[in-house]
Amino acid sequence: MSALFLPLAIGPWQIALIVVVVLLLFGGRKIPELMRGLGSGIKEFKDASKEEDDDTKIEEKK
Repeated sequence: MSALFLPLAIGPWQIALIVVVVLLLFGGRKIPELMRGLGSGIKEFKDASKEEDDDTKIEEKK
């Protein structure tokens, strides 16, 4: 593996550390709210990108 990509490699210990830090920062009660917000944001993004694709297809047909 190249030394350039070595800092980007995430192993199981790094993931566990990130989970612990998130739990400490936000607490167990806030995490479902954060995930709901993240999910709705991703859904809106997908809908907007799909809508844009549909608009470009309609313009190409004209």
